[in-house]
Formats: sequence, C-alpha cells, structure tokens
Amino acid sequence: MFDEQRKTAKVVAELTMFFLSVGADKIDFSVEKKGNQEVITFRGNYLPEEKGQLQALKALNEQKNDGIEDIYWELAGSGNYGETSELLLVGMMVDKAETVIEDGFVSLTLYREMEN
Repeated sequence: MFDEQRKTAKVVAELTMFFLSVGADKIDFSVEKKGNQEVITFRGNYLPEEKGQLQALKALNEQKNDGIEDIYWELAGSGNYGETSELLLVGMMVDKAETVIEDGFVSLTLYREMEN
C-alpha cells in the first residue's frame, strides 16, 4: 500500500511541475480516496502565451499500462518542467483523466484504481 501512496505523490508532483511550467501562480489540488479508487483533482491557471503547451495534457488519456507503471513510476516528477514524456507516464498510471480548459484555467480530474 505504501507504494500506492508514493505513486500518488509522484502524480501530484508531476502535475504541479506541469502547471508551474505554464506559468501558474495559483494551483489547487486534492486527493480523495473512495473505496479502492483515488480521485486526484487539480485546478490551476496558466499564462495566455503558454496556452499551446496545454495540448500536452492529451497525454493523460493514454491507456493505463500496469507493466510500465510498475517499472517506471518512480521517474514521474523527476524530469524537466512540463515534459510530455512525463505526462505520458502519468497517463499510463491513471485509469481515466478528465480535462477542462477554460479561459485562463485548467481543471483536471484523474482516477486511479488502487491495488489491494
């Protein structure tokens, strides 16, 4: 179970790095456990000139890959600000991602099924 908590911390770290890379100066997040599922929510602003970088969030919709997650999860949050490859890794660590881009703000909801 401790590894599951560390994986969640890595996801949060990677998303925080991404938001900072697009100029966020206000980032809110929460982690909520619901039975065997974790729901990670993020909301942050971005600089208008960085709006194009938000396309990288599509990587969060990668199909979950337990094999990749088991081997590489520790690398999440360790790269340069906002690297798409790191977001791809996060995408492989979550079961579902919902992204809403509004004028000046991004809201993310990520769902992770926890191992028993």
